[in-house]
Amino acid sequence: MEQYVKTRADAPAGFFAAEAAGLRWLADAGGARIAGVLEVAEGRIVLERVAEVRPTAESADAFGVALAATHAAGAEAFGQAPPGWTGDIFIGSRSQPARPTATWGAFYASQRVEPFLPVAVAAGNLPASGAEIVRRACALIAEGAFDDDESPARLHGDLWAGNVLWAPEGVVLIDPAAHGGHRETDLAMLALFGCPFLDRILAAYDRARPLRAGWRDRVPVHQLHPLAVHAAGHGPSYGRALVDAAERTLALE
Repeated sequence: MEQYVKTRADAPAGFFAAEAAGLRWLADAGGARIAGVLEVAEGRIVLERVAEVRPTAESADAFGVALAATHAAGAEAFGQAPPGWTGDIFIGSRSQPARPTATWGAFYASQRVEPFLPVAVAAGNLPASGAEIVRRACALIAEGAFDDDESPARLHGDLWAGNVLWAPEGVVLIDPAAHGGHRETDLAMLALFGCPFLDRILAAYDRARPLRAGWRDRVPVHQLHPLAVHAAGHGPSYGRALVDAAERTLALE
């Protein structure tokens, strides 16, 4: 089996252990294919190498169904970290909390959006006035405006196209920030940065496990997290996009 080795000399404690726990938890769902973990240590993780091919409509259809199954495997609580892991998890190189919370809105606002706002403001990527608009949207979310009766889903947590590898046997996922959350969040992130055959993925997902009415209207709500992460370190354009998503979230009230 070919291997892919990732190293990072300055990795925070547990950086790769958290990734490995997330990959294994997602694999245990029996849905979407997940890159296999061969070895993990401080500063290093060894994964099964994924051979990549051109995306196909058939693989997209299969991935939509498989992702629905991964989400349906569930989590014990919103904010749950992968079993066997305690403490913060990581999205890219940034840490974020993973504390079990009773409701999705309270979890999402306090642990997925708000932690990145001071960093984005300090970096000059988000004006204070814009941060206030985002905080207003977070208050609305935390109050339960978008809570529903869905149980926590088992999320990949960083589901952008770069973490979706098209292999001969179908899509394989890498680099998760796995946690218990709302399934619409993974789908919204997949849409934010684009993905081959996205419409087919979403249609197949919806056929396998129908989404609640109005899910397309709620996309800005679920994109607040990845936009906040990017506003913290990738420039003012993401700060502007974050404020726009917050304004669209407030307009749903």
